[in-house]
Amino acid sequence: MNDFAGMEDLLSDFLLEAGEMLSEVDSKLMDLEEFPEDSKLLNEIFRGFHTIKGGAGFLNASELVALCHIIENLFDKLRNRELVLGAELMDVIFAATAEVRRMFGALQQGLQPGAAPGEVIDALKAVLTGQQLSPLAGMTGLKTGLRTEEQAVPGKTTASQSSVPGTASAQPSEVDWGRLYKALTGTDFIAQVRAKHDPKVMAAAISGEDTTGTAFGLRDTGVHGSATGRPEGDVSAKEAMDSIIPVETDRLDKVLNLSGEISLAKNRLTRLCSAIIQGRNDADTMHELDQAVSQMDMLVVNLQNAVMKTRKQPIGRLFKKYLPLARDLARSLGKDVDLVLAGGDTEMDTTMIEAINEPLAHIVRNAVDHGVETVEGRIAAGKPEKSIVELSARQKGDHILISITDDGRGMRPEVIRNKAIEKGLITREMANTLDETRCLELVFLPGFAAGDGTPGVPGRGSGMDAVKTGIQKLNGVVNIRSEPGKGTVITILLPLTLATLPVLMLRLGEQSFAVPLSMVREILSVTPEKLQQVSGRATMVVRGELLPVLPLAQLIGWEQSGTHEVGVLIQFGDNSFILLADSFAGHDDVVIKPLDTFRPRGVAGVTISGGGDIVLILDIKELLSDVRAHY
Repeated sequence: MNDFAGMEDLLSDFLLEAGEMLSEVDSKLMDLEEFPEDSKLLNEIFRGFHTIKGGAGFLNASELVALCHIIENLFDKLRNRELVLGAELMDVIFAATAEVRRMFGALQQGLQPGAAPGEVIDALKAVLTGQQLSPLAGMTGLKTGLRTEEQAVPGKTTASQSSVPGTASAQPSEVDWGRLYKALTGTDFIAQVRAKHDPKVMAAAISGEDTTGTAFGLRDTGVHGSATGRPEGDVSAKEAMDSIIPVETDRLDKVLNLSGEISLAKNRLTRLCSAIIQGRNDADTMHELDQAVSQMDMLVVNLQNAVMKTRKQPIGRLFKKYLPLARDLARSLGKDVDLVLAGGDTEMDTTMIEAINEPLAHIVRNAVDHGVETVEGRIAAGKPEKSIVELSARQKGDHILISITDDGRGMRPEVIRNKAIEKGLITREMANTLDETRCLELVFLPGFAAGDGTPGVPGRGSGMDAVKTGIQKLNGVVNIRSEPGKGTVITILLPLTLATLPVLMLRLGEQSFAVPLSMVREILSVTPEKLQQVSGRATMVVRGELLPVLPLAQLIGWEQSGTHEVGVLIQFGDNSFILLADSFAGHDDVVIKPLDTFRPRGVAGVTISGGGDIVLILDIKELLSDVRAHY
């Protein structure tokens, strides 16, 4: 069923433009809470809801129009100084804005949104008529977010939604955070990832192995269809919206100009080829051909870069979505938390931004939920009452570094280690070999789930296995640092794009392999006299560091030729080893083609070389896990 049949284009345009407008409104509401008398903010928020209302009117989304109209009237009174903006009124505004987001979710599914809950409408009308606000109004946004599955179905409203009273005595421990997260973001991230993750496979989480055994990319989470039970194919509006990327016109102009230059270069090459076929092969003609090929090569590279740039968006658009999430969670827990955003102008490929949305939202939620203390706890610890959670991004070479930092209670490595032993995730012998950094990484183990009140382990294990799995599928790395009493820093290192990958080309017999260039420290000449046997295993000393040496043929199960001449020093995170191959054939930027039906172990995907040969792209995470199995 699609309530907008024949209006798909109009709906897609509305969701794109009004969706950006709603994100801006969310950001401005956070600023308004700090500067409640800022006339510019009040006017901009008023215009935002007015614009959304107008677009919804074209779609005949009457419930969205009605809600935005009431909010618009409220902000009209605020900007005319007929109302005073206080904490309780801000709670009502945030609750109403959350309902607007819920209605957007229904529109994305191609459904007319249902009415806002009665308590939200009643609270808004009470404000407009000058009535006393109930203390319970501040909890409205959370109550509506925690409705039952039947009540939460987009487009469906029951009487209980407007008649069930809230309870002011609800304790933070009674809140179902999984359902709250789903209500605020529209997805059940942990369930999606865990659906394909075996909780018993834990050693791989330490080694960095992709335990799902799939190639890079979050292609299939095992969850299909919508919350309404409609068929998966009946979501054309959402799919159409997801396929639209806002692009600056100057970037499109550059692509168009380069296309014209390539057409001219192609004509030049065609003319030269015709001349050579007719027998003109003198030095001047060959020199001109060489120049034409070089020109075409440069233009193609420039066009590729220009097209890639059209796919890039500032990550700040994603970061701003977490402001209301952090605010709602903090208020429900009685915490005073300021989510600080930095590096929002850092650009990433749109598909990468979409893919990291759920992992980042989960980390931010964990930081607010478990990382920082309550106001009372901070006062007792001699800290400022306001907690700071900082979400930042910056470019680091051909990668993006995202950091989530909090000034909370931190984590104690020894407590985490004991918790993992108690749960049977690692043996005591294995635990004794782990340093503090490795102990912190235990929270990424499937099944760790430390959110059970264990002292020194402030809930960080809850869902962190799903976060790490999601990041690794994007060919990224996630690390954690923490100092007890001072706070925690989680860093995520991601490639700028998954569309192309700089690689080093290796050869094993007649077959070509590719290794991500970002993981290559150096290329070594390997001779038998340089190898040392340690406990029956081949090793090699490189500048005082003893490293394991493994032939590529051995790792992928091929017959070894014994003619290895090249060693590639691979580094993934803090781990290094030397990979032996017959020879190397330079480096290149390749497009990864996933192997969806059959994927040999250690192979992430394939690409085509300039000579038309099939090149296997190595999965370093799996190879590294095999190294650990041997050493």
